[in-house]
Amino acid sequence: MTKRRKNKKTQTDLQELITVAFADDLEQAKDYEALLKNNEIPAIVKQQESPQSEGRKVIAVMVPEDYADEAHVVIESQDSYDDFFDLTIDEEDEEFGSEPLGENL
Repeated sequence: MTKRRKNKKTQTDLQELITVAFADDLEQAKDYEALLKNNEIPAIVKQQESPQSEGRKVIAVMVPEDYADEAHVVIESQDSYDDFFDLTIDEEDEEFGSEPLGENL
């Protein structure tokens, strides 16, 4: 009797992966990957050629197709939070000016 090999791939591995975000650099891509995994969304980072540019490589964050909608929501909510935080910091800088506090006393 011959033994049949079991396919060790999980259901997630068999699903088609789609890109949910492009990152500016590897650090940002790893941040997106960690964010998604912390929200129980399987994710991978993959460098691929950009269809819009001549052979230029881009860094893609990819998830199984079944998780795409949820991944978009998680990434967009994080980006909105980051934008809000950046806006708050910029407003504080304008409010206090660029002069050190000790000179106005």
